Amino acid sequence: MVKTAKSLLIGSIEPFSGKSGTIVGLAYQLQERGLTVSYGKPIGTCPSSGETGIVDEDVEFIRQLLGLSPDRCRSPLLYLDDLSVRKRLEGKDDRDYERAIAPYLEGIEGDIVLIEGAGTLWEGGIFDLAMAEMAKVLQSPVLLVARYASPLLVDGLLKAKRELDRSLLGVVISDVPGENLEEVQSLLLPYLQSRGIEVLGLIPASKLLRSVSVREIVHLLNARVLCRPDRLDWMVESLAIGAMNVNAALEYFRKGENMAVITGGDRADLQLAALETSTSCLILTGHISPDPMILGRAEDLEVPILSVNLDTLTTVEIVDRAFGKVRLQEQVKVDCIRELMREYFQIDRLVEKLE
Repeated sequence: MVKTAKSLLIGSIEPFSGKSGTIVGLAYQLQERGLTVSYGKPIGTCPSSGETGIVDEDVEFIRQLLGLSPDRCRSPLLYLDDLSVRKRLEGKDDRDYERAIAPYLEGIEGDIVLIEGAGTLWEGGIFDLAMAEMAKVLQSPVLLVARYASPLLVDGLLKAKRELDRSLLGVVISDVPGENLEEVQSLLLPYLQSRGIEVLGLIPASKLLRSVSVREIVHLLNARVLCRPDRLDWMVESLAIGAMNVNAALEYFRKGENMAVITGGDRADLQLAALETSTSCLILTGHISPDPMILGRAEDLEVPILSVNLDTLTTVEIVDRAFGKVRLQEQVKVDCIRELMREYFQIDRLVEKLE
């Protein structure tokens, strides 16, 4: 296979590990060093309808963000959705994807192409396109992104090392809480190094990166925006539930920061208390319209109010699942990951290892 650019596969051992953010941060740093970056995602994981048919949201976002021309961007070879998997299981799709992916990078322009893997090392295996198989066929080293949860992260990285073998170029450990940074540096890094796993980045946890925009909450809840639709880009960092007396609620709300407060549409007292604290949006359940006084106060304070036709428990579950799992779409998050990668990722070492 003839390639016109060096390539790097970026994978993860579990979904929502910070893979897309790592790609964005890498791309900007490589561009700052005068290198031309291209991008591809062989296995699509978030398809949506576009003007030219089905497109992958991640591919479109990164293409637009980095200003990539068509000859520097590769769309998915297949989409990992229920229909595709079912057809494969039923024997209705017998395509040789390992052969099909071999020319994926041919003719792509640029100095280096960043290839985004699926959510885990093993996704795509039913199509013979698990991470280890793609690395072998594309002759691409792998940069692995792993979110820190505990020292047991080592188990997953050792298993990944056994599967990827020499294809594993290095690891980025993301979302490391401040209180764990010293332990990770003094214990995990030397141990992983002794096992042939080089850590190229140790990215501290960021409330902003784990936050979700009001706009995304509107989408997830299919909510109606009652006021301040011009403030849907506010970021929500925490969740609060208003279901107590107003004095207790006010004390409770004052402990939060950049909150989404969920309460009944008939609880004007709690709504007013929330508006007097660090609230990014009010979410009113029961599909009940708020008092005009609440709407007026929210307008003055520039706080969006959302109305949902859901009960409080369901609303809480949907919003709570979103934290830390929303894709990198807001510019404020892009700026944040750029700064974190610039400070905590060894870009010179990566370039050296790719040569």
